[in-house]
Amino acid sequence: MPMPDPRPSSPFSVRSALVRGASAESLRAGGELVAPFHGVRLAAAARTDLLTRCQALATVLGDSVAFSHGTALRLLGVDVPWTLAGDDALHVVSSNPAERVDRPGVVAHRSRQKRLDVVEVAGLRVTSPAQTFVHVGVGLRRPDDVVVLGDSFLRRKQMLTSVAELARTAEATRKVKGITQVREQVERVRPGTDSVMETRTRLLLTSAGLPCPRVNEVVRLADGTYVKRCDMLYPARMVAIEYDGDQHRTDKEQWRDDVRRRRWLEEIGVTVVVAVADDIVGDGTRLVERTRRALR
Repeated sequence: MPMPDPRPSSPFSVRSALVRGASAESLRAGGELVAPFHGVRLAAAARTDLLTRCQALATVLGDSVAFSHGTALRLLGVDVPWTLAGDDALHVVSSNPAERVDRPGVVAHRSRQKRLDVVEVAGLRVTSPAQTFVHVGVGLRRPDDVVVLGDSFLRRKQMLTSVAELARTAEATRKVKGITQVREQVERVRPGTDSVMETRTRLLLTSAGLPCPRVNEVVRLADGTYVKRCDMLYPARMVAIEYDGDQHRTDKEQWRDDVRRRRWLEEIGVTVVVAVADDIVGDGTRLVERTRRALR
């Protein structure tokens, strides 16, 4: 029987290697092999990023266990709420109490719902985008944070789900603390945003009583010529809200193009209100008043 490669490129369980004929001595941690988790081995020279850690843990997980919560957000490529930014633990969930995970560095969740929606990401079982939204959303205290999270699943360039699916999953979730707030805030989620700060700009304006602008609306001339995709737009009032983030500092070509196109907007009668981070993280009064005057 051929022996397993002592320096595999992927994590493997000690049990599987023993079944294949490896000796216990060859599987000892140290030297060429490390043990990211008990009963798991990985080449010492291998990467130790999130995906590798998840792959290592997956080798010893039960069939009903899926990666969830903040770990699922990262695997799905979704912006992580600031309240979870420092959480490096691997989160998993299962509806089967017999497969509960009890390992250092792992947070195990139990699902008591009738259904647990799961997708496959890089060969791993991961809670679906809508399921992950609910799992994370019920733990957020502020209503606006739930909306920001929902928008993050519906980026213009990465539409992972739909508002309808978020609502369906939230409605199907029963007897979970925080689910009422999640259900209430889904209707404020808007598909097609490009960043967290764009969402927070929109929420700042609507919280002040201003109408909800359209998100990433394209302005064209009467003959169809493309002018600009506006971050937020009040088409009836011809007012555009543009958020300037760090990309305008690091990408000079993008900055020049935005300046040119904003001038074009103004030439055709659109009032452009520019927002920056300080307008959002502060009390926001000045941005709200500038927008209010433009709408008048």
